[in-house]
Amino acid sequence: MKHLFAAAVATAALLAVAASPAQAAGCLRGAAVGGVAGHVAGHGVLGAAAGCVVGRHQANKASREQAAQQSQPAQTSTRQ
Repeated sequence: MKHLFAAAVATAALLAVAASPAQAAGCLRGAAVGGVAGHVAGHGVLGAAAGCVVGRHQANKASREQAAQQSQPAQTSTRQ
């Protein structure tokens, strides 16, 4: 039963990545790190799934910050 659940989670994560390849950067990196950490703890697939979620969140946050910086007008120096 434990392996069936792990396989279902892994399949769902892979389908999510395959459905939106442009959004996969943070997920793949996070899944790799989470998978290694989860493997050490005995829950590799669960760690990979959680790592994917966290990695995607971090990538979205970085994207929002970059967009906010680009939308701000450049400040010019008026010193003489």
